[in-house]
Amino acid sequence: MISPFIINDKNLFLDRFPTGQVNRSLQAWDAADEYIISYLEQQPLSDSKQKILIFNDNFGAIACNLTEHQLYCVNDSFLSHQGIELNIEQNGLSNENITLLTSLDELPSDINIVLYKIPKGKGLLCQQLSKIKQQLSKDVVFIASDRAKEIHSSTLKLFENYLGTTKTSLAVKKARLVFCELDNEQATTANFTTSWPLENTDFTLHNHANVYAREKLDIGARYFMENLPTIAANKQVIDLGCGNGVIGLHVLSKQPEAQVHFIDESYMAIASAKLNITENLPSTIEQCHFQVNDCLTSVEGGSVDFVLCNPPFHQQTATTDHIAWQMFKDSHRVLKKGGELRIIGNRQLGYHIKLKRIFGNQTLIASNDKFVTISAIKR
Repeated sequence: MISPFIINDKNLFLDRFPTGQVNRSLQAWDAADEYIISYLEQQPLSDSKQKILIFNDNFGAIACNLTEHQLYCVNDSFLSHQGIELNIEQNGLSNENITLLTSLDELPSDINIVLYKIPKGKGLLCQQLSKIKQQLSKDVVFIASDRAKEIHSSTLKLFENYLGTTKTSLAVKKARLVFCELDNEQATTANFTTSWPLENTDFTLHNHANVYAREKLDIGARYFMENLPTIAANKQVIDLGCGNGVIGLHVLSKQPEAQVHFIDESYMAIASAKLNITENLPSTIEQCHFQVNDCLTSVEGGSVDFVLCNPPFHQQTATTDHIAWQMFKDSHRVLKKGGELRIIGNRQLGYHIKLKRIFGNQTLIASNDKFVTISAIKR
């Protein structure tokens, strides 16, 4: 939804990315964005050009208000990077002072201010805070923001453990700010890549900090692996929304001559998938392809034989089915005639209705009390 974001008489129109969302009531900014920008504008810090590091700015609400400064925007989400670029462009703003960084990149030096939107995942939060403490000067100004109900005493304890002295603001419009000094000389450090054995195999799965189900195999993936199609040699297979790549890894363990494309919008997910193939099936790495993408946007139509997918039903904190819709429509476009999309989903989500509308057919492959596995064929 293109929504007006007005602070101190600066009027911006911001859109969520991707733009073709069914639920148009969702806006591209929240009260935490508004609070952190309003606070910064009231400080002398904003009087001169600053070198500002912004974390987890979902659609550019913060960046679009600060384009006169030197900005570095850190995100694990390719969609967030696309959203920032879109909103910068459609508001006629200059992007010459903006550098987009992934969650795996080194942080720039000589940063004056860190503006930090608190992420939903604890793993990513801890990894980013640890990186800030290790790579930035203790003199940096650090301001975090989130909805007040999401800032618990345990959250503040993490800021203290990883950074140092932590204080909070009063709540405004149900949002709150967190201020930290990087003065904890015994700050917590850790290896944020988790590893664990994949059940009933000789494989070990490795997961970066922001990967879904990074502590153990989730029950949806386990059930999906029991109900995957039989794939012949040299078939083109997409593991869509691949996460740590466990589905594609399973495919290759059964058919080592398959051509598998691992696609996700998370930089950490793609890095994890590549690591898992390299560590577990290194002989197949030449026939694997790894891509950060907005669903299947840049994939050639009519080019693949199978798409395997466990679609998400949320984007950041918003519950929405637009990503599933896009995944299904994109899959229909990229599949060859006779090609198959096979998905798993919670029973109550009604994916069979969507597939019937897009493909004209759907077949229930398996079901239990929680999940269904469904197939759709491109006729």
